Amino acid sequence: MDIEEEIESILYIAREVSVYKIPPLKANEGHRANDWGDLAQPLWKGRLRIIEKSTGAALQFEDSQTVFARAEYDPSHPSVDAVLDSSRYFVVRVEDAGRKAYIGMGFVERSDSFDFNVALQDYTKRFKARLNPEPEVDEASPYLPAGPKKDYSLKEGQTFSIAIPGRSKASPTGANLLGSSGSGGLSSGGGIPLLPPPPSAPKKR
Repeated sequence: MDIEEEIESILYIAREVSVYKIPPLKANEGHRANDWGDLAQPLWKGRLRIIEKSTGAALQFEDSQTVFARAEYDPSHPSVDAVLDSSRYFVVRVEDAGRKAYIGMGFVERSDSFDFNVALQDYTKRFKARLNPEPEVDEASPYLPAGPKKDYSLKEGQTFSIAIPGRSKASPTGANLLGSSGSGGLSSGGGIPLLPPPPSAPKKR
């Protein structure tokens, strides 16, 4: 039966790191690489990889033959701590079958330790983004009223009228502007009366 292998992503590779046996942490004090003895005599040397799977990420210390140690990395409970007296050394918590052990780790170059920190920070950001995805934003205009759209189009056979303020209704057929029905004099009712002309100025003698 074919078994589909889980895809691994390599987030970081250090060609050479050193591993040290470290003393117990003193109360209320951080780790110091200077307390680890002769740093030129590590407990182990080999390669470090940060491997990501769907289940999480892990730090794997390995050489060409065996895996020396493996530490799961959970951003909500980090297993890596920086020391107080150097940027190239770290303390890693390794767990196996419920047992915990702390080992020291050192990089040859500061640029290696910088890239190591960046890889962990990038993974932490993606881890938190998966736990708290951003809600989808509705791109509809905030100025448009909510609710279903109304259909204002005219149906077949429908008409509409527009009332213009200040304009009276159309006069009935045969009526003139003065309200009379013929060409004669003034109408006795409902018409607009004619005003007399203004008096003429007296002629000069």
